[in-house]
Amino acid sequence: MLRVGIIGCGRISDLHVLGYRDRDDAAVVALCDTEPENAASKQRQWGLPDATIFEDYRELCQSGLVDLVEIIVPHHLHYEIAAFAIGCDLHVSLQKPMSLNLDDADRLLSAAGETSRVVRLYENFLFYPPVLKALELIEQGLIGEPLSVRLKSNAGYSPSAWDIPFSALLWRHTPEECGGGPLVFDDGHHKFSLAWVVLGQPSEVHAWIGSTYVLSFELDSPSLVSMRYESGAIANLEVVYSQELLIEGTEHYAQDDRMEITGTRGVIWVNRGHGQIGEVPPVVSYTEGHVETYPCPTGWEHSFIGATRNLLDTIAAGRQPILTLAEGRDVLAAALAAQRSAAEGAVVGVQDPVGRSPGTVRSELAAWAPPGGYAAPGGA
Repeated sequence: MLRVGIIGCGRISDLHVLGYRDRDDAAVVALCDTEPENAASKQRQWGLPDATIFEDYRELCQSGLVDLVEIIVPHHLHYEIAAFAIGCDLHVSLQKPMSLNLDDADRLLSAAGETSRVVRLYENFLFYPPVLKALELIEQGLIGEPLSVRLKSNAGYSPSAWDIPFSALLWRHTPEECGGGPLVFDDGHHKFSLAWVVLGQPSEVHAWIGSTYVLSFELDSPSLVSMRYESGAIANLEVVYSQELLIEGTEHYAQDDRMEITGTRGVIWVNRGHGQIGEVPPVVSYTEGHVETYPCPTGWEHSFIGATRNLLDTIAAGRQPILTLAEGRDVLAAALAAQRSAAEGAVVGVQDPVGRSPGTVRSELAAWAPPGGYAAPGGA
């Protein structure tokens, strides 16, 4: 039985815990939060009366009670907590981004290389069933060689969206703690990962990052990030906040995400992300004059369930995770390049990749992914 400790009991931890339900090979046995009442609330909500509560992550990591820690804290704390947990010889699942700068990323990468434990970057978007289907179609050669990726991140409003604690809003709008803006850097990291898994690390990035005030908070929107690759392929990320746009079908963030992948012989569209804009199929392809649609589970929680179950399978098999910190560093390099480009008003280069090729990761995802996605466990 793998004993799991969750460090950080904020809003998003409700989705992280789903993949551990109904498992006989893992159990959440410890919770840690600097606000003990947060951990106590989750203990009750998740039905974990025997879970030990910690206020200091160091005490949890050194307690001998856990084999794996999930690190789900504000971004500026990722490096120090992950480094400490690796030093305690624990399996580590680290929420994106792995750090706020490449120097700390390199130090984490070095530490991970010296342990026999699994250390992985938690990137749930790669495990979202419509994305998995799109990657499967690419691996099958349906659209030929990918030439471009277009990503759209569209925030709006939704009566059914979850409440976000003020403390979470605050750190996500504090660049020193988030690393950038809440849309282009924080949520945008997911989108950089999607571009990476199709095309790899870009060689150049050019970004315009805008500004829109909502109450007392500044959103980094509208924004546009363009990327060019050594192969000649291109990608772009468009980020827009539409104050009066209704996002239906979400119990999470009031946001919709779309992706279009164009290849030498066809196109694939992924039309559903956090929420829903209209009744459109989650995945559509066009090739040789033929349009095909693909049904998939579309609840955003499925991406978290898949990411967690893949981690458990990875640890059990003793194999390399998806993503390793090397791939995480490559994604981070592109995200940081966008911030630098916008600040300098210029095209900036991106350091050479250190991780595996995206084709390797796509093939591993295709080999692992269960057909039809993931059924949410009871009580999800």
